Amino acid sequence: QVQLVESGGGSVQAGGSLRLSCAHSGYAYSIYCRGWFRQAPGKEREGVAEIDSDGNTNYADSVKGRFTISRDNAKNILYLQMDSLKPEDTAMYYCAAGHKYCSGGDDAYNYWGQGTQVTVSS
Repeated sequence: QVQLVESGGGSVQAGGSLRLSCAHSGYAYSIYCRGWFRQAPGKEREGVAEIDSDGNTNYADSVKGRFTISRDNAKNILYLQMDSLKPEDTAMYYCAAGHKYCSGGDDAYNYWGQGTQVTVSS
């Protein structure tokens, strides 16, 4: 059974940084896509960043140049480095993993974490 557990969320002032982590336990083979999503109150879930098994990355336009997705394959941890945070980045952040290749949407994902809250104050 696959379990994804996020950590690293918190409250920060605008312009600050946070690094989110997502620990993957259980079956980890044939995972071709890993990603981060977020959902703010009253809004739909949106993709933030994704990384495939070859290390190729994609980012939402709203976070390009500010966020960096990476992974530690040996430790089975996915990271999201968030710099120059803005109040509009406030949301619950979720990590996900899937057996399909990344597609830019959430249909590539089979497993989801419970989320970690990020709050950015102005």
